[in-house]
Amino acid sequence: MTAPSVKKLLLPAAVGLVVLALAGWGWTRLRPQGPGEAFVQGNGRIEATEIDIATKLPGRLQAVMAGEGDFVAAGQPLARLQVQSLEAQYAEAQARLKQAESGVDSAQAQIAVRESDRRAAQAVVAQREAELDAASRRLARSQALAQEGASSEQELDDDRARVRSVEAALAAAKAQVAAATAAVEAARTQATGMQATVKAGSATVDRVKADLDDAVLTAPRAGRVQYRIAEAGEVLGAGGKVLNLVDLSDVYMSFFLPEAVAGRLALGSEVRLVLDAAPGLVIPAKVSFVASTAQFTPKTVETASERQKLMFRVRAQIAPELLRKHAEQVKTGLPGVAWVRLDAQQPWPATLAKVVD
Repeated sequence: MTAPSVKKLLLPAAVGLVVLALAGWGWTRLRPQGPGEAFVQGNGRIEATEIDIATKLPGRLQAVMAGEGDFVAAGQPLARLQVQSLEAQYAEAQARLKQAESGVDSAQAQIAVRESDRRAAQAVVAQREAELDAASRRLARSQALAQEGASSEQELDDDRARVRSVEAALAAAKAQVAAATAAVEAARTQATGMQATVKAGSATVDRVKADLDDAVLTAPRAGRVQYRIAEAGEVLGAGGKVLNLVDLSDVYMSFFLPEAVAGRLALGSEVRLVLDAAPGLVIPAKVSFVASTAQFTPKTVETASERQKLMFRVRAQIAPELLRKHAEQVKTGLPGVAWVRLDAQQPWPATLAKVVD
């Protein structure tokens, strides 16, 4: 091959290389560079608070009143356990409570009886004391008459015997008062014990009633059923999961930013979320959490080279008002990008300025 022939072949190749170089330079200079240096991004997924609807007590599941995808309101019944045994316990507890209440009434009546017995014994004491006073006066007169010789020794002995008899009767009456007082105290103690039994019975009734209430599983907050884990007829232990609920008023995206960026973020800073499934929609959010300690970026979020850097986890919260308006479209687990504005004075670029309302 001659030199002119070689030049003819090399010239087009050189021209092609120049064209490719110019095209590469133009693409580098003219290709979209993103919103700019005032904005940074982090990859993440849409998440929401999840709640497991589970049983408090073991039992057989009688019915499940919600299915996957259903929207439920706070306090709405979602499932119910069989409660025949609990209803029997409730009836027994109520019967025992009534029995205890009757025992209190009986104890109060016994107190009244013992109080009456004590008053009667105290009246006898007063009577014996009056008799003793009379007998003592008679004995004193008899002694005076016997000294003057106007009364016989027999009468004096009779008066002395009468005084001793009345003293003995008075002692017996006082003993009766003491016994009646002890009986009153015993009756009051019994009444106190019965009142404690009533309180215990009432507590048992309340406990069984609470178990009956807990047999109906309700939604602790409004949300959407994500998973139906158990079916009617299954026997579940304490803590057995029946449904998994997603709180659609608490939806956020967690993403990771470098230390230099995370340190400049403040709670409440504006964030724009763009989901892979809907790149044309921009969702407004606000920073609700910035981790206080750094960590390695998860593998599912960043590339291998980026995982070598310590990153800070950031959470962007979507407003509950916006979530309620678009509850039907809210989906968790969707990947996307979170754009953060580092300079509040910098306007959002046109691609991120128009948000969903």
